[in-house]
Amino acid sequence: MKIGAIEAGGTKFVCGIGDEHGQVAKSITFQTTTPEETLSHVYAFFQSEHIDGLGVGAFGPLELDRQSPLYGHITTTPKRHWQHFNLLGALKDEFSCDIYLDTDVNAAALGEASWGAAAGHQNCIYITVGTGIGAGLLVEGNLVHGLLHPEVGHMLVRRRAGDTFSGCCPYHQDCLEGLASGPAIQARWGEEASLLANNDAVWMLEAYYLGQALTNLILTVSPEKIILGGGVMQQAQLLPLIRREVQTFLAGYVEKRELGQTIDQYIVDPGLGQMAGLKGCLALVVRGSRSHSPASQ
Repeated sequence: MKIGAIEAGGTKFVCGIGDEHGQVAKSITFQTTTPEETLSHVYAFFQSEHIDGLGVGAFGPLELDRQSPLYGHITTTPKRHWQHFNLLGALKDEFSCDIYLDTDVNAAALGEASWGAAAGHQNCIYITVGTGIGAGLLVEGNLVHGLLHPEVGHMLVRRRAGDTFSGCCPYHQDCLEGLASGPAIQARWGEEASLLANNDAVWMLEAYYLGQALTNLILTVSPEKIILGGGVMQQAQLLPLIRREVQTFLAGYVEKRELGQTIDQYIVDPGLGQMAGLKGCLALVVRGSRSHSPASQ
């Protein structure tokens, strides 16, 4: 089976060709600009390819209610050019194959559950921490959508004592994303995260907010595995600090080995590395073709 994959991120798009086993034969990456310019690169990549299905994991918010007139639209994104853009409609105009659409983080969660760090688990969470913060949830083997889809980045968190940074979310100001995303780090400390590797205060504060969010998710969703990806998580010192904060917040309430002796096997890096999203788009097609429920119908 020849599958097309589009990881439609807010910062960059990754397009690829792969198969039902999660193997990627070729891929290309380019910056996310306007819909017209960005999609022209997408169409050029696939122009000579004859694919059997297309999996798309897109940044959001994304309307996934099939009964909504806005089904397949990117809605209230801070990216001005993409606000209320009909992504699915544009792709349907270009591709004749079945299209399977979900959020970028749901796709990554499915990829990790299919071939990565959460393989063999029916309940997992994939969280990306970068330009924004987002999470994909797999519960009892099903991707979570509900009223919209999880918007974990806009979870409200308790501010650490003494933290006077106002936050940078245009909607909620000091939600998780407003306090702990890549842009929040730069706004708070005056430099990009990649230039602050040796500043312990940066990562202790970052771990406090991310650890708090993970604690909330553990207590509400009860995942069997938590996977942390994204640009900010490239700081190797951050993951152990987050694990420690989770244990502090839980205060022994959940008596599970995964939150004690084996927490380093419970809160982990992506098993698929930077390919989690793209391979997750392959997995969307594999799963969707079994249930015969493409977004493009």
